[in-house]
Amino acid sequence: MSNDKPVAVVTGASRGAGRGIAIALGSHGCTVYVTGRSEKAGDAPLPGTIYETADAVTAAGGQGIPVRVDHADPEQIMALFKQVEDEQGRLDILVNNAFAVHDEMMTPAPFWEKRLDQINMLDVGIYGTYTACYYAAPLLKNTAGSLVAFTSASGATHYVFGPVYGVHKAGLDKFAADMAVDFREFDVATVSIWMGTVLTERVQVLAEVDPERFNALRENMETPEFTGHVIWAIHEDPERMALSGKALIGAEMAAKYGIRDEGGRQPVSYRELHGVWPFEQYDRIIR
Repeated sequence: MSNDKPVAVVTGASRGAGRGIAIALGSHGCTVYVTGRSEKAGDAPLPGTIYETADAVTAAGGQGIPVRVDHADPEQIMALFKQVEDEQGRLDILVNNAFAVHDEMMTPAPFWEKRLDQINMLDVGIYGTYTACYYAAPLLKNTAGSLVAFTSASGATHYVFGPVYGVHKAGLDKFAADMAVDFREFDVATVSIWMGTVLTERVQVLAEVDPERFNALRENMETPEFTGHVIWAIHEDPERMALSGKALIGAEMAAKYGIRDEGGRQPVSYRELHGVWPFEQYDRIIR
């Protein structure tokens, strides 16, 4: 088994926000298991592989370990956490980021004019996320001060791209709220992080198609690494259990912890920009 370096799993980390989060955690000295399906160029329309991300994690100061996982397959998810247990014996941070996005999802059309199989995105985004938490739970509850983070967004509380996207984001916020109840006695915190507009490879492609819209958003965009630094700060916060169960706006947490994005920028909260913020859960528990 490894030394006492913090161990993290970041799902869906071949590219995009997952890649940035993994690299950020690596910069804080974590051993990071990088999961996804892309192993070589051409595996997906966008660039990025689990091996490239793992190398970037190591270059940032951590240890990147690539593991090919289809997060729609529960057997592969189970095998991932068995590997983490065998190799590390602990799990400090689980970042649930995997979500199989169809480009058509972003088309401005009513849901019935889009492909019916868009609903299959929830096989990874909801079913796969729940399965990851299920198999990670024994490791998490036996690792003091561990954290589960879900990468969510404001689509949890208003219309964005249609109902499938909204159900995914609202579901992640609800996972954080309800799993917190079960994990609390084991000192495991669960949070859902609302990311802003993230400057991913997909967004950069869209920028080429609609540069005017992109330029209007660019000033307040977040780098993919930004949320990773926020997640690390929450993990290190001695009062983190007071946050457990909550959906949090990443930009607000960054301001709280004194985290700035690339170039010293301080991204603005959705609350301030659009008057949108997470729902508060009631504290009633029925078992």
